[in-house]
Amino acid sequence: ASPRQGPGPAAERPDPSRLRPHVVLAQENTQIRDLQQENRELWVSLEEHQDALELIMSKYRKQMLQLLEGRKREEAEPVLKVHQANSGEIESQIDRICEMGEVMRKAVQVDDEQFFKVQEKLAQLELENKELRELLSISKESFEVGREDLPD
Repeated sequence: ASPRQGPGPAAERPDPSRLRPHVVLAQENTQIRDLQQENRELWVSLEEHQDALELIMSKYRKQMLQLLEGRKREEAEPVLKVHQANSGEIESQIDRICEMGEVMRKAVQVDDEQFFKVQEKLAQLELENKELRELLSISKESFEVGREDLPD
């Protein structure tokens, strides 16, 4: 029982100050690895959620686009029907105007023919009148000449 005892049970025990940093580092390394693994899992989960959200949003956009197109068609349909009705009415009026134009053209043609006939008839009557006046003047002259020859 000397104060110095050789290597004995106390020497076999490791120094707590030496073991402690090593154990603490090992624990911290384990925690770091666990956190890194959890971080990777969270990143994978985040990517999956983003992909799911993108899919949902693309379907939502597609449905909204279809809904808007459907509404546009529904809103445009009455306008289109009115436009088609107006278009048909305008075509009908154009056809009537063309028919009236054709009738007027024929009327003008008939009037022109009638005018030329009247002009021709008037020229004939003027010529006939002139000839009759000449005959009348000849007969007056001969009557007057005949009267002069008669004794008073």
